[in-house]
Amino acid sequence: NMQFGGDDQWANMLGGTELIRKKLGKDAYAMTITLLLNSEGKKMGKTEKGAVWLDPEKTSPYEFFQYWRNVADADVIKCLKMLTFVPIEEIEEMEKHMEGAEFNKAKELLAYELTALVHGEEEAKKALDTAKAVFGGAGSSENMPTTAIPADKLTDGAINILDLMVECGLVPTKSEARRNVQQGGVSVNNEKVTDPKAMITLDGETILKKGKKVFHKVTLG
Repeated sequence: NMQFGGDDQWANMLGGTELIRKKLGKDAYAMTITLLLNSEGKKMGKTEKGAVWLDPEKTSPYEFFQYWRNVADADVIKCLKMLTFVPIEEIEEMEKHMEGAEFNKAKELLAYELTALVHGEEEAKKALDTAKAVFGGAGSSENMPTTAIPADKLTDGAINILDLMVECGLVPTKSEARRNVQQGGVSVNNEKVTDPKAMITLDGETILKKGKKVFHKVTLG
């Protein structure tokens, strides 16, 4: 009897209630929820790998944490107010001093609070510790998103860098992977890869990095 949806679907939902009334002679109701838009007016909740899921099997707690840690400066206060239980007085006080490093503190708080809300305090702490270790240079990969590459994907124990990026879901296509490599935005075990034809030997644990903030662990399946 009740349908919930984003406010961009209001007309469609009203059409549905009217159809039910005419065909079944029953009342139906619709309720819309304000869309979460970023500062550019685009829907939030999308990454290069697709939607950001609450299901840890589809979006790991670390990936979930990193999504919110990387929101734009212009969006962090709005997200704290709309999505967390941080006292509004604390957020407003934070807002008065939002510049430089304060943005990073606010983003870290947002990421931690939302990860704890969805996945629990333990997973939030693991994600925070992993992020601090990785970006602080310690290189911890315990809770990093991981892809196991099947042996049949390898040639003499190696895989092309473009294929590897697609297999790990870091990019949707090889052409996009090629652009990232040619622009110097890809590293393997802290060594920059600039040749799209490069073959990456998978021996034990391999850390793939795209840009400044995306880390991915690769193992043999």
